[in-house]
This record gives sequence, structure tokens and C-alpha cells, in this order.
Amino acid sequence: MKRRDLLKGSLAAGAAVALPSRLFAQWNPTATRDAKLMDIAREELARVGGNIWRKDIVAIADFGLHSARRRFHFVDLENERVASYHVSHGTGSDSEHDGWLKRYSNIEGSEASSRGAFMTRSWYVGRYGTSIRLDGLDPTNSNALPRAIVMHKANYATPEHVERYGRLGRSNGCFAMGPDQFDRALIDLAGGRLLVCGSYGLAEDGTTVTPPIAQYDLLRNEYGGTYERTNPGAF
Repeated sequence: MKRRDLLKGSLAAGAAVALPSRLFAQWNPTATRDAKLMDIAREELARVGGNIWRKDIVAIADFGLHSARRRFHFVDLENERVASYHVSHGTGSDSEHDGWLKRYSNIEGSEASSRGAFMTRSWYVGRYGTSIRLDGLDPTNSNALPRAIVMHKANYATPEHVERYGRLGRSNGCFAMGPDQFDRALIDLAGGRLLVCGSYGLAEDGTTVTPPIAQYDLLRNEYGGTYERTNPGAF
């Protein structure tokens, strides 16, 4: 075989090997969304990273989406990959139980989800078995520890529950996941990693979803009463 023919064969073989990865990048339906999630993860690490021990994986709970959607994203910044799971929001965030979060709160007894940045802490065994404690890093979630806002497993947070009821069940403000999915969280998130909760509304194709009802914060005033602030803004 001539050297020129051998070279052509080598180039063709190389192109055949490289083609699948390029095609995968072009046809990955969540590529645009995943890139936005990685940007959010990096921005939040830049904002609160001084409190975070391990910065390889960031969890993002996107409560701008309906609970039937896989809206809990584990963003692996080192390998630039995203894995998405179901996660429940609090009863106090969705009194109508229609699957949409309407209210965030940091108030004890509200049973609502809190927005902001959390640091995952140690495992412990509680009502739902092995769970992960969370430390709130923002004024909007500073009561996470006294409110016992944690990550835990629950049968009402499974894909099967969605298939049957069209939505997940609700927690008391905790980040509840299906048992099989929560096993992944124990490995990927525990021990000083960042969890961010907000209403980003990022659909799988990267477009933005607008909730049907405006979301708001339930806050406590200086006199001990409560008031609402619509369109939750910066922390």
C-alpha cells in the first residue's frame, strides 16, 4: 500500500471516531439548558464559595418548574455534566397542591421551601432514614438548621408518583427525593457542597418557563407579623 493511501485511511478512521462525539454535542437536547446551569453554579460559587468546602458538584433546585419535571440538577463542573432528578417543595409553598410553588419562606412553622444558597453538612438518621443536614447561607434561608430543612428520601417524590398523580407530594419545606435518586445525592452532594434553590424556570431545551402564578416571599416584619414580597429578587 502506498504511503498516501495509508494516510488517507488513517484520516478517515480518525474522522469516524470523532464524528459520534460531535453529533452527540449537536443533538444533546439539554445542551443549552446545561450550559446555563453551569453558569449559575459558577456564579453562585463565586458569590458564596468562601463557605463551601467542596466545589466539584453543585446542586440546583429549580422551583420555577412544575414538580412533575426533573428540576433538581446535579451540576458536575469538573466533568461538565448535568444529571437531573425529581425534588419536592414544601406544603407551605403550594397550599393548592397543584405542583407549582407560589411562596418561599424562612419563617419557622411555615412549612415552605426557602430560596438561596445552602451548604450540605453531615449525614444523620431521622424520620426518613439517612438524611443530609443543610446550613442556610443567605438571609432568605438562614433558619434552615432550626427549621430542620434537610435533604431526605420520600416515596411521594418518585417518578412513579408523578405517573400516578401528575405531580409530586409535598414536604415540610425539605428537599425530598425518591429513594433511588436520593442514594445518588448521598454520594454526590454530602460533605460541604453547594445547593442553590431558586426559580430559574429552565426547560429542558433551555427556554424559560413562566409559572402561572407570581411567586412571592413570606417575610416577618420587625413587629413579629408577616408580609408578602412579590417577585423574589436578589438575596
